[in-house]
Amino acid sequence: MRAQQQYVSLYTDLQHTVRDLGLLRRRQGYYFTRMGVILGVLLAIAGGMVLLGDSWFQLMLAAALALALVQVAFLSHDSAHRQIFHSAARNDWTARILAGCVLGMSVSWWRSKHNRHHGAPNQTDKDPDVQLKALAFTPDAVTNRGPIGRWLAARQGWFFFPLLTLEGVGLHASSLRHLLRRDASRLDRIESGVVAARISVYVAALYLLLPPGKASAFLGLQLAIFGVCLGAAFAPNHKGMPLVPAGMKLDFLRRQVLTSRNIRGGIFTDLAMGGLNYQIEHHLFPSMPRPTLRQVRPIVREYCELHGIAYAEVGLFTSYRIVVDYLNNVGLRARDPFDCPFAAQHGR
Repeated sequence: MRAQQQYVSLYTDLQHTVRDLGLLRRRQGYYFTRMGVILGVLLAIAGGMVLLGDSWFQLMLAAALALALVQVAFLSHDSAHRQIFHSAARNDWTARILAGCVLGMSVSWWRSKHNRHHGAPNQTDKDPDVQLKALAFTPDAVTNRGPIGRWLAARQGWFFFPLLTLEGVGLHASSLRHLLRRDASRLDRIESGVVAARISVYVAALYLLLPPGKASAFLGLQLAIFGVCLGAAFAPNHKGMPLVPAGMKLDFLRRQVLTSRNIRGGIFTDLAMGGLNYQIEHHLFPSMPRPTLRQVRPIVREYCELHGIAYAEVGLFTSYRIVVDYLNNVGLRARDPFDCPFAAQHGR
């Protein structure tokens, strides 16, 4: 019991330090400014599409729209984590509006999946992000496949980023599948109408504004770039980090730090990854506003070094190389049990 209290108090002490420094306070000015800028960009893109008319230069606007929508997705993520407002209801509705009305996706579907991930990152029996059907993230997932499946799994790292071009379509489809399930709540039914309306209006507007060929190219390029950019922001955070065996109990600090990876970089990296490049800090303090993550990073890193906890941080392209290498060799990786001092001491 004393050892358990020791490990629990490690996170509690860090949390008190961060709170006492005022690093958990809301940064509404930052978020309102960012929302205003993105809204302006979206309106400018819409105006540019109308002015350009029947032109292949519309594909440049498709790329710009994809990048702007990625930023909207990051804002919805932050609001769903209740980083923007003090009020839980305001955060929830902001996330719902940004996701449903602007992105055409379900925030309730995403929140359910994402909360399970935050609760048990990289734990093979609990984290939905390591239980995907399209890719094998654990040796068992490779073993259970046939010869062709094992051949593909041994090369899946090379397919990973091309597959992300389909992520945008997959997110829309998963959202609608969740919202239209038989046991959906009344709020889910309302959300399904909003999401379906957003998707329908967007597609109809494209085909009314442009000839079918150009409209299809615009839609395909926008979805592909959106999927790649969003997936590339989430991919380096945990893939290739240690997997936690099913049923293992861990203290919160080590669970979050040892399974997460930070990405080094400056303002461009912060923008491209929506603050998810500070994945360790985000997992330790999910409601911490995005601009504060950079400030708390040196505190967390020093604290981890003081207590002998490995703190993973690499460059962006190095992280992608790690992800590709891990996925290509997943059948050979993650065979050793997760090393947690408390778990080892108590045989858990």
